[in-house]
Formats: sequence, C-alpha cells, structure tokens
Amino acid sequence: IEGERVALLGYGTAVQNCLAAASLVERHGLRLTVADARFCKPLDRSLIRSLAKSHDVLITVEEGSIGGFGSHVAQFMALDGLLDG
Repeated sequence: IEGERVALLGYGTAVQNCLAAASLVERHGLRLTVADARFCKPLDRSLIRSLAKSHDVLITVEEGSIGGFGSHVAQFMALDGLLDG
C-alpha cells in the first residue's frame, strides 16, 4: 500500500497490524505506505532510505523489544543523515 506522507515499516508479524492500521486510517482520508522490512540483520538500507526520503514520517512497528528493530533503524537513519536537522 502506498501513501505520500506517512510510512509504516513493519517487521515480522507486525506487518499485518500495519496493514490493518492503514485500512482504518484510510477511512478518514489518509493513505499510509506500508512496507515489510522482511529481516532485521542486515537492515534493508535502500528501503529505509527510500521511505525516509519520500515521506514526512516513518514509523517502525515491531512486537516490542528495547534495542530491537526500531533502534537499529533509528541508528542507521542518524548515521546516514536522514533525521531532521
């Protein structure tokens, strides 16, 4: 699913939750991009870079682990100069 401003990057079983959320939000007129990260190591840097550059907001969704997938994505984005600033 592709939108213009907000992207959800799901990891593992969380991708299904992303699709459900996108469907709910679309009822209110906002289309979200939903992408499947497929794997955590190595990160799909080209996918993350593409989503970050083409959307205002990139949200990672996972089953919840401190220092997990979302942390790896944030670290990559910071080192690659993809964060605001």
